[in-house]
Amino acid sequence: MDDQAAVGPGGAESAPEPARADRIAGELVTETFEYDGGRQVTVYVPPDPPEAVVFAGDGQLISQWGGYLEAADVPPTMIVGAYRTDDEDEMARIREYSPSFDEERFAAHESFFADDIRSWVRSRFSVALPAERTAVCGVSASAELALAMGLRHPDLYGAVFSASPGGGYRPPAVMPRPLPRAYLVAGTLEPWFLENATRWADALRDADADVVMNERVGNHGDPFWQAEFPLMVAWAFGH
Repeated sequence: MDDQAAVGPGGAESAPEPARADRIAGELVTETFEYDGGRQVTVYVPPDPPEAVVFAGDGQLISQWGGYLEAADVPPTMIVGAYRTDDEDEMARIREYSPSFDEERFAAHESFFADDIRSWVRSRFSVALPAERTAVCGVSASAELALAMGLRHPDLYGAVFSASPGGGYRPPAVMPRPLPRAYLVAGTLEPWFLENATRWADALRDADADVVMNERVGNHGDPFWQAEFPLMVAWAFGH
C-alpha cells in the first residue's frame, strides 16, 4: 500500500484525498477536428515544458485534471484529451472505445486518436516524446480504449492508465509482445468493474508485464479517479 492511502473495509485501500486543484497555472487549448463531423480535443499545457504526455479518451473530463498534477510532486505533464462522441446512445461510445463490438468504427477512431491527434500535438506544441514518456489513459469505457491502444501500439504508449474498465474488451488469449506497463484501479463498490480490472491485471502479470493494481473503497465515477491520476503519473514518470 502506498503511503497516501488508508486501509478501508475488507483490506481495500481508501481513495486518497484529491489535492486542491481549484486553479491551474497551466493553459487549456481546444481544437476541433474534422473527424466524425467535428470532434474536439482539449490539451492541458503545464506551466513548465512537458517532460511527459498523457493521451486520454473521455477528454472533456480528463483534460481538466491538470490542477491535480500541479498540486502533486510529479514532472510537468501534458494531458491530451479527445472528447467522446456526442451520440447519446451509450453503445456509440463503446463502439469507438472497444475493438470487440465494431472493428470498422474502432479502427476509424484508433486512426484519429493515434495518428491525427499525435501529429497535431507534434506540430502545434512541438511535443513528440518517446514511448517511455507517453501514457494512454481512460476511465470506464475509455479505460478499455486505453488498454486496447496500449496493447496495439506499445511503440507509442509505454504506459496504460486504466480506471474502472468495462468488460467488453477482454485480455486476448495470446498477449502481444512487447507489452506496455499498466496501472489499473477500481472500487470495492463497483464489483463488476473491479472484476474487469483484476482480470486484466492478472492476465498482464501472467504475461510478465509491469503491473500495478489498486483496489479502492469507492464507486463508479467516484472522485478516486481524479485522486488516482497523480499517483498514476508519478508511477509512470516520477522523478
